[in-house]
Amino acid sequence: MVANSDSRDEIVGGMIPGSGAPAFRLSDVRSAQVPILIAAPHGGRAYPSDVEENMRNPALAKLRLEDRLVDALALDVARLSGAAVLVANAPRAMLDLNRAADDLDWSMIGDARPAGHANSSANRRARSGLGLIPRRVSGVGEIWRESLRAQDVASRVTGIHEPYHRALARALGDVRSMWGAALLIDLHSMPPLRVRHSGEQRIEFVVGDRFGVSCADGLSGRALQFLGGQHRGVAHNRPYAGGYVLDRHGRPSLGIHALQLEVCRSLYLDARFEGLSARMPALARLLADMVRALADELAPHLRENGLPLAAE
Repeated sequence: MVANSDSRDEIVGGMIPGSGAPAFRLSDVRSAQVPILIAAPHGGRAYPSDVEENMRNPALAKLRLEDRLVDALALDVARLSGAAVLVANAPRAMLDLNRAADDLDWSMIGDARPAGHANSSANRRARSGLGLIPRRVSGVGEIWRESLRAQDVASRVTGIHEPYHRALARALGDVRSMWGAALLIDLHSMPPLRVRHSGEQRIEFVVGDRFGVSCADGLSGRALQFLGGQHRGVAHNRPYAGGYVLDRHGRPSLGIHALQLEVCRSLYLDARFEGLSARMPALARLLADMVRALADELAPHLRENGLPLAAE
């Protein structure tokens, strides 16, 4: 399902099984002021009642699995910077949009395993608990009371995963067509990282580019330079280099670049990591400034394609 809003440059698409709610919202692709799209795949909170009822500890599982309120941060950064924005409504507990559709621990499925699917070394991460549908999470243990049905998985893939990634690919293609190049910033949040050595600066941001595969070096370098220049602790690819989203959508040779940005939750959430804090507006302004700096870094790619430096 895809519906266009008459009042805005907005698309609502997909469908969350069990609720009928849209799986995502995509805004401002045509009206973007910069060739950048900000996505928040792990901020969804539209839980169908049957999903909540099957959780052993819903409140804690949600807190651990969600990039809590990162969608609100993405929307603020997009508003301040003029970027397009894509936010998931579907919760990560139902389906992780940063995993491949076959990255699943099939032992979670109570009925027959679909033909051609088997556990292997390729989905070792899924069997550790964090695959397409999370099974267990740190501090919570096993998430689900009962096994899933194969049909449940299939309906989530067709209702959430496939339309989200189709919409993201189409939006990035549209941005590239309008501007000559496009950059995806896949926005995530992370728990505070431990300081390993006395006097070491705490890491507040991690920029991931799949070790140089998903975007031009100059773009990831500019993000690192910008955040470091603001005296913020920033790391490159470790411990988070990016995942399926960057693997699928980053195509630098075609003018489509993709970065993952992990933001420490202490920068915008309260002490319990449950709600927004008074620090949120300052963080949104900082990241909006970074978006504009990255748009400037994209300018040579636009000139290489013989296109203007502003969308027509």
